[in-house]
Amino acid sequence: MNLDDEIVWKYGAGKSLIAQINRAAEVYSTCDGPDERFRDRLKLDKQTGSLTITNITTQHAGDYQLEINGAKLSSKTFNVSVYAHLPVPDITRDCSSSSSSSSSYCSLLCSVVNVGHVTLSWYKGNSLLSSISVSDLSISLSLPLEVEYQEKNSYSCVINNPIRNQTTHLDISKLCHTCPGTAEHVQ
Repeated sequence: MNLDDEIVWKYGAGKSLIAQINRAAEVYSTCDGPDERFRDRLKLDKQTGSLTITNITTQHAGDYQLEINGAKLSSKTFNVSVYAHLPVPDITRDCSSSSSSSSSYCSLLCSVVNVGHVTLSWYKGNSLLSSISVSDLSISLSLPLEVEYQEKNSYSCVINNPIRNQTTHLDISKLCHTCPGTAEHVQ
């Protein structure tokens, strides 16, 4: 960056101005941006022109455009993805589901709420049994599984996004008991 370069940072489809440096005019400023989502979050390095967003949340995801106007105009667009904290999947007995086979099976649901851009999966050991993905924001997901009461394999439900995952392991003996209003299971 040359001393006479003007640097401008813009955000979103509307290319809202969020920061600028113009050394000749002695302008070093940041803006709150659309709907004030950047209030008290932007740090502009006066020497390098780097922009830092502190306390970033999912509302700060999107396209950021850097324009450097000097001897020539150059522009670079950065797409920033922000992933929310992943909840731990909840495994429950699904008493509303009647087994398609016999009374020796237990119906289960693995569920997560308020998630987006994730995959929810059932595993038997290290083998993937089933999965469902969602790209919307703030949605609830449930994935069913049917196991035998006498099953000795290990099952787990996993939620993941591109940067992390959360796992809940199934304890068949604790969850697969008789549902209210049904006959006692004979082992």
